[in-house]
Amino acid sequence: MKKLTILLLSLLTALFLAACGGNDSATDDKEIKLGATAGPYSDMLKKIIIPQLEEKGYSVELVEFSDYVQPNVALDNGDIDANLFQHTIYLENFEQQNNMDLEALIIVPTAPMGFFSNSLSNVEDIKEGATVAIPNDPSNAARTLSTLAKQGLIEISPDVEELKASEKDIVKNDLNLVFHPVEAASLPRQIDSVDISSVPGNFALAAGLKLTDALFLEDMPDQYRNVVAVKADNKDSQLAKDLIEIVESEQFEKKIDEEFEGFGKPSWMSNR
Repeated sequence: MKKLTILLLSLLTALFLAACGGNDSATDDKEIKLGATAGPYSDMLKKIIIPQLEEKGYSVELVEFSDYVQPNVALDNGDIDANLFQHTIYLENFEQQNNMDLEALIIVPTAPMGFFSNSLSNVEDIKEGATVAIPNDPSNAARTLSTLAKQGLIEISPDVEELKASEKDIVKNDLNLVFHPVEAASLPRQIDSVDISSVPGNFALAAGLKLTDALFLEDMPDQYRNVVAVKADNKDSQLAKDLIEIVESEQFEKKIDEEFEGFGKPSWMSNR
């Protein structure tokens, strides 16, 4: 009987300790790490998202990365709980190439490509033979040509997908625009040497350019707007729900308007 009593007491003690451990785990769920590349999206986390998470009881550490590979590697490894730095197309390609299962939770306002000029004041000033510096990578080049087409400056073959267009797909160029493909990071430095330089938003901001000073801005497709991402296993977690709630809040949009002037809003935000 004595042995049975000791055994029962041992089992009850183990159950009690397990219950205590469960409470500790619940507390740990509020200690999170968010990742971003240094720049505007790290700032978006610092200025808007993290303060609202802290109001919800989270303890948040921000991890900044210097490249576009490690934030997803860290997310997949569980070293961070969510990241904000990439658009949907990049995320989907990265998943496929690296056998990962990540999930885009929600699209956030994103810095569009800006078309900058030191010699022109508006689109009507563009003359025949004007020089245009464009990114030399296929993805950003397609975005550039699509924007020029929407401005009525060129026409692209209807037989090609808008996000895959290249110079060879231009079927009408009445102004005989002369394109100079260069590395995207160097486009801010081209502004002084060409009539127009198309600068991706992140490089424009890094160079100290104001998006609102651009001759015109890209009306970017949602596929090129950045997303908050998590591991697919965590897409229904409380953290995921809280992140979505924060980004959908009026407070978030108000702060975007105040702190991130010129950022293009996703369709879900513009249409509500």
